[in-house]
Amino acid sequence: MKKLLLIAMLGIAYTTTAQTLSYNDIGVLFSNENINGTARFNAMSGAFGALGGDISAMDINPAGAAVFLKSEFAISLNNRNTQVNANYYGNNELTENDYTNLSQAGGVFVFNNYNGNSGWGNVAIGFNYSITNDFENQWFANGNSNFAPIKDLYDNNPVVYVNSDGQHFENYTSGKTDKYSFTLASKFDDNLYLGAAINTYNVNYYQNALIEEYNNDGNGNTFDVSQIQKLSTYGDAFSFNIGLISKPNDNVRLGLAYQSPVWYNLSEDFVEYDVNIFENGSNTSSDYSGVNAFDYKLRTPSKLTGSFAYIFDKQGLISVDYTYKDYSNITLTNANFSAENQAFKTDLESVGELRIGTEWRFDNFSIRGGYHTAKSPYKNALSSDNIDGFSLGAGFKFRGGNFDVSYQKSSYTAPYNFYPQYNEVEATNLNIDNSKLTATLVLNI
Repeated sequence: MKKLLLIAMLGIAYTTTAQTLSYNDIGVLFSNENINGTARFNAMSGAFGALGGDISAMDINPAGAAVFLKSEFAISLNNRNTQVNANYYGNNELTENDYTNLSQAGGVFVFNNYNGNSGWGNVAIGFNYSITNDFENQWFANGNSNFAPIKDLYDNNPVVYVNSDGQHFENYTSGKTDKYSFTLASKFDDNLYLGAAINTYNVNYYQNALIEEYNNDGNGNTFDVSQIQKLSTYGDAFSFNIGLISKPNDNVRLGLAYQSPVWYNLSEDFVEYDVNIFENGSNTSSDYSGVNAFDYKLRTPSKLTGSFAYIFDKQGLISVDYTYKDYSNITLTNANFSAENQAFKTDLESVGELRIGTEWRFDNFSIRGGYHTAKSPYKNALSSDNIDGFSLGAGFKFRGGNFDVSYQKSSYTAPYNFYPQYNEVEATNLNIDNSKLTATLVLNI
């Protein structure tokens, strides 16, 4: 059955939500894709739609596979540092964690199929694995809302607890979205590159949300509550990409790519509540909802990417990508999701993402940089909720391959509401900073 976000516990007049993500939140979360590829790709903030020639560029525009002149294989490792500052009623709690992943592995095989009569040139077949969404995170929040609408009504001597001594929140998430791309591309007359890709996905998302409240009645009696909610969402999905790159002259590249919606088949296991109540320091009551299971489908929005690049002969390049995506088109099916689907249309909007990258070469050594910004899909979002970031990197070419490194930095803010049923209680304000180091080994094959 669908999970309830408001839980009346034990038949008493106490209601709380140690808030796991709602279906609307899951829809937005699974529609996002991080800049996560080879070190060269990351160093240029993913601005590769008109360039190609990089394994991860195929995920943006599959026509980029046809730019390769020879077959190669690439594998990448990254380390992400995430700092979350949670502000709740003026109290700041800073949490910092590091995570390491095999973030990318793939190859492209180039077949010389030039036919002067037909105009068609080399054919490229590519495969790439990447992590499009990494959910590993943990943060804490502490503070006092001074709001305690709690009544003990389960015995013959009811007590009203009108004073709040504070709240403590913990939010832990784990899992990732794995993407597997299979690409076919070719070039025509050496100035037009065409490509298509089929993508499959595996997603595994887990969240454990804890809320603890500390209250008193002003007469020495205390009433403390600890509640946990657990959500596990998992499944698979597929999508497709088509794209082209045009080379009107030796210096200019133009790209256009379309990615279809991602169609997910999802299952969830949900613990609505695991509650312990402490009255005057003694554990007076406990309850556990058990696990509820539910299956549903999710369709994310499609996206369209337009790209431009200018090549300065063999010295360097500048590349720009702009992606358009309408988040109000997210759709949930396989149950009565009329309220959630209406919320997508009411609360979300179409947004753009801008990526700018540059690369300059000095013999066998290259330096790179980039900038990216992505608008929040929520209509009522603050400007600080937009993602802004920059990237840097370098590469060294050796006989038989390349070794590349990159550094990325991005930041944004976000609200998290553990008490959506109470307008009197403010959301926790999160300031999130992500830093990522990536190393890639490229081998010619």
